[in-house]
Amino acid sequence: MVACDKNNNFTLFSVQDDISLGQEVSAQIENDPQFNILSRANNAQAYGYLDSVVNAILNTGQVAYRDEFIWEVKIIQDDNTLNAFATPGGFIYVYTGLIKFLDNADAFAGVLGHEIAHADLRHTSRNLQRQYGISLLLQIIAGESESELTTIAAQIAGTAAGLSSSREFETESDEKSVEYLAATGFACDGAKLFFQKLENSGQNGQTPEFLSAHPSPENRIENIEEKAQEENCSTEASALSPYQQFQQNLP
Repeated sequence: MVACDKNNNFTLFSVQDDISLGQEVSAQIENDPQFNILSRANNAQAYGYLDSVVNAILNTGQVAYRDEFIWEVKIIQDDNTLNAFATPGGFIYVYTGLIKFLDNADAFAGVLGHEIAHADLRHTSRNLQRQYGISLLLQIIAGESESELTTIAAQIAGTAAGLSSSREFETESDEKSVEYLAATGFACDGAKLFFQKLENSGQNGQTPEFLSAHPSPENRIENIEEKAQEENCSTEASALSPYQQFQQNLP
């Protein structure tokens, strides 16, 4: 039965369906050797910093499914990939390549805010419902379609074509990132710093999957700046943060 969720979006999936699908996709990713996920036991300091940024966003009161979703964030070791992605239910992955590419905590918080927004606004599950239909996704949740699960996990991670967010979803996540960060000590327009560096470094050809089919970095910057003005939030750089130490703690 179609219902309206906490963000006033119509969806056929329940919150538990989102979580269950996310758990299936997350397990598939973590069992795939192409994703070298850093263990928390061996990278406690790096994860401690990561968790502090994630929790600063989650605890703003702006995340609708703060208490329902899992909100488990992990680091993938791959210095050549500028990417981050979110599965349904709050499982989020960020590559070391992206972490090392960014210059400061504000930019990092902006990207994390963008990915948290994708999960919280249920963008990925809504995309999957449109592409695959409810019946197949429920089969995957029940463990009855391993081949389709492999394909979906690769699509969400950006290693296979066929699933990308709409311009509307990307813009919505950019704007939510501003709203989230406005209630933290980070510059609320932090997400734009990634796009600015991407432009200035001439690495647009390395644009990750979560950006490739959408407005240009220049337009994304403008949209984020407009949203920050609308929110009248601080765009001042955050107080001294050990972001460089976080980078150095990575393999």
